[in-house]
Amino acid sequence: MNSEFIVMLQDAAYMFVYLAAQLTVLFFALSYLVGLIAHFMPPEKVKNIMGSNKGYLIAAMLAVITPFCSATTIPFLKGLFRANVKFGSVMVFLIASPLLNPTVLGLLIYTFNIKVAALYFITATVVAIVAGWLLQILGFEDAIKTESMQGREESIRCSSSCGTKSTHNEHLLIRMFRNAAFDFKRAFPYLMIGVSIGAFVYGFVPTEVITAVAGPENPFAVPVAAIIGVPLYITVESLIALSSVLLAKGMGMGALIALIIGSAGASITEVILLKSLFKNKLIIAFLFVVFGMAVTAGYMYELILA
Repeated sequence: MNSEFIVMLQDAAYMFVYLAAQLTVLFFALSYLVGLIAHFMPPEKVKNIMGSNKGYLIAAMLAVITPFCSATTIPFLKGLFRANVKFGSVMVFLIASPLLNPTVLGLLIYTFNIKVAALYFITATVVAIVAGWLLQILGFEDAIKTESMQGREESIRCSSSCGTKSTHNEHLLIRMFRNAAFDFKRAFPYLMIGVSIGAFVYGFVPTEVITAVAGPENPFAVPVAAIIGVPLYITVESLIALSSVLLAKGMGMGALIALIIGSAGASITEVILLKSLFKNKLIIAFLFVVFGMAVTAGYMYELILA
């Protein structure tokens, strides 16, 4: 067997073990913390708060502390609309929720540093609030499909639709451990996909290829990364697992941030699900917002932190 291939294979294997061990411990710990937050802030409580206080900032902050699973996204949004929550506030929540997930923020701080996480957080919050306000005043509320709001409201408790069932006499911490284990088990394949891709890139993809496409010397690296990220069907946890490898291979940090936001903020699967709620013009506006947010954050890094 070619000696160069053996070296590349060894490098890939080393990176796989390193990333897998590191992210397994971190993700499980963060999942446990997120479960505790979700227990004290269930969807019904969120809906009541957003219904009584229509501030856009409240909607963005609730997106940070409400780590709902993807299976509850559509019924939860329906519940907010049926509760007559202001359209702009709902859109702020929709845009910010997948981006400001506590797990994502924790992984960003751990993988990079608090400055990168702060830039990510501030950009996502500001853009989500501005976008929700603009969509409200520009009359995009008429792009909600009225037929999707009809019928009995579905249950939107993540604990019943996405988590494990527990008896009432179980201790809270034990229930949270079981739920964290369930969430980790569900996310584990995606984490391993990200780790595997990262290990392969680290071992086999030449540095020159990544540098040419998304290196800091390419002035279009940020929008290119954002375009790739928006339709990319990969969880942000997987992408963060891949990020250290991409940086090591020469990808610019601004482009990487754009890629993370683009992939976290939208995906083909999410668009298909939103199709049941929104008309095309609102879906296009949503994708434009995510793309704009990704590009803004990428260039903000280049201007402020690079």
